[in-house]
Amino acid sequence: MKIHAFSKTYDGRTVLDFPGMELQPGKIYAVIGANGSGKSTFAKILAGVLKADRKDIHLETDCVGYMPQKNYAFRMTTKANILLNGRDVSRAEELMDAIQLRHLENKRADRLSGGETARMALARLMMKRYDVAILDEPTAAMDMETTSVSEDLIVRYVREMGCTLILVTHSLQQARRIADEVLYFHKGKLLECGSKEQVLYEPQLPETRQFLDFYGV
Repeated sequence: MKIHAFSKTYDGRTVLDFPGMELQPGKIYAVIGANGSGKSTFAKILAGVLKADRKDIHLETDCVGYMPQKNYAFRMTTKANILLNGRDVSRAEELMDAIQLRHLENKRADRLSGGETARMALARLMMKRYDVAILDEPTAAMDMETTSVSEDLIVRYVREMGCTLILVTHSLQQARRIADEVLYFHKGKLLECGSKEQVLYEPQLPETRQFLDFYGV
C-alpha cells in the first residue's frame, strides 16, 4: 500500500511536505516529533478530515479508520457508543473486557472521564477491520495501567486483522514498546524513517539525535 506525496500550506507557509512512502500490512508505524512538527496534520490528511493542497489520492485505500486526539461520546451508554461502529454484541463485550470498560457499559458515555472516553473510542474503532487504522495520541489521557492494556489491544488488533496501523505518539517509550517502524517528523518534513531499532537507537541525522537526547528514549 502506498502513501502518495502531498503537502499542506497555511497562509503561504508550508507546514507539511511529505514525500510519500510504502506501507506494509500487519505493521505498526509510530509517528514521532516535537509539537508543531506536522504529526497530527499528517494523520488528518490521511484520514480524509483535512484537505491537502492538491486533491490527489493520498492513500491507496478507502477503508481507513481514524481515532482523533479529541474523542467524541454520544449521549447514550458506553456499550451503545461502541456498537455504533458494528452490531456484533459479542465483539463489543470482548473489547470492553479487554480494555477494562465492562463495568461502565451502562454508564452514559458523555459522562466518562477523559481516559475512559479514549478507551471507549478505541474499542469503537476496533469493532471493524480496516486496511489502515490511524490513531492520534490514543493513550495520552490514560494512566499507566490502562495505557498498557490499550497497547496490548492495539498490537493484538493489528496482528489479528492484518491491517496497517499509524500511531501518532508523543511517547518515545510507547514507540519503543509497540512500533515496528518509526517516522520522525521535523518542521513539517519526514527526516528519518525505518525500523524502530534504526531510528530510535542508531539515528542518522543530527536533528533526530538531538530530539532523542532531549526527550529521552
